[in-house]
Amino acid sequence: MGKAADWLREERRNVLGHWSAFCLTCGGAVRWFEDFENEVPATCSCGGVILLRCPACEAPFSSTFAVECESCNAPLREPELLGMRIRRPAR
Repeated sequence: MGKAADWLREERRNVLGHWSAFCLTCGGAVRWFEDFENEVPATCSCGGVILLRCPACEAPFSSTFAVECESCNAPLREPELLGMRIRRPAR
């Protein structure tokens, strides 16, 4: 990706939140800023656990659609939720 795409990604993070967290049960997501990590709820309104960081290496997620950790490649969740693929398979 070019410099323009990197700039846009960084601007988006500065407005919406640096990182993403998601519910393992329903897939609900929340963006969060590093300074407010402690304000991200531990559970979703559906009662499911919200995954904030990789259980294996503690790295945060840049994508709501992450199915494996970008840092250590540990699996985060199944690639399918509610009968739909979370992310398209790599080509």
